[in-house]
Amino acid sequence: MADERITLSDAKGRRHSVRLREEGVFHTTKGGIPHADLLGQPEGTVVTSVGGAEFLAFRPLMHDFMVSMPREAAVIYPKDAAHILMQADIFLGARVLEAGVGSGALSIALLRMIGAGGHLYSYERREEFAAVARTNVENFYGAPHPAWEVRLGDLVETIGPEEIDRAILDMLAPWECVTAVAERLVPGGVLTCYVATATQLGRTVETLRTHGGFTEPESREYSARDWHAEGLAIRPGHSTSGHTGFLIFARRLAPGVTAPRKRRRPAPGAYGPDYHGPRPPWVDPLPEPVAAPEVEPDAG
Repeated sequence: MADERITLSDAKGRRHSVRLREEGVFHTTKGGIPHADLLGQPEGTVVTSVGGAEFLAFRPLMHDFMVSMPREAAVIYPKDAAHILMQADIFLGARVLEAGVGSGALSIALLRMIGAGGHLYSYERREEFAAVARTNVENFYGAPHPAWEVRLGDLVETIGPEEIDRAILDMLAPWECVTAVAERLVPGGVLTCYVATATQLGRTVETLRTHGGFTEPESREYSARDWHAEGLAIRPGHSTSGHTGFLIFARRLAPGVTAPRKRRRPAPGAYGPDYHGPRPPWVDPLPEPVAAPEVEPDAG
């Protein structure tokens, strides 16, 4: 139907996102394809350009939309979004806080999981990012989603009073928001942090340990690799999605309960003088510096 977005795939697997118009034409190097050839047709239709090139037409899957939609900020890719949905246990009707809406890719996935009966509170500092996210979400769902609320501003300064079941922090310094989120997260709730570098990973994990109100954080990264299979030629494909970010998961403890101590001692030097992050309570503090003894001048 008109104004609907579809995906056209050519013989080499290249995908093109097209919004259908009554008088529109999709132009290719092999000639144009009138949109009228697609309007009213079922999914899985093959259309041929004026120059004889064939294209397969489908409505886009969420994966297709997320990787091809307009963006102002980097998106959480489908391989990471899928693990967030599963490991954070996003459920129908959940109250979810998301900080760092970016271009709205994760928001699209979260809204499908929580449904109209849930609530997604998305915090974003930059108005231009929030505007792009709103457009992408509305384009995917066809209208504003009834369970979505976008709030502009710093999370710590603008966080609402609502209790939440799940929280996802996708930002440069998630450790700065741990205390604010912990005050709203229900016991048993899941906190997920998405960071890009190992330095951010370490700082976030140590802050969660020092806070004491969360379980021992679990840190992971995921990669995805295509495979080519044709006859006896079975081998890894050329397209691989490697490191995109680290995922950190921890669960909120009951009020007044502190996290149990780690069973293993940290590696020697793990919290030495070069470490400047938070120190867990079970780690011995650094010794006070000892002043060098005064040396009396030589009388000779």
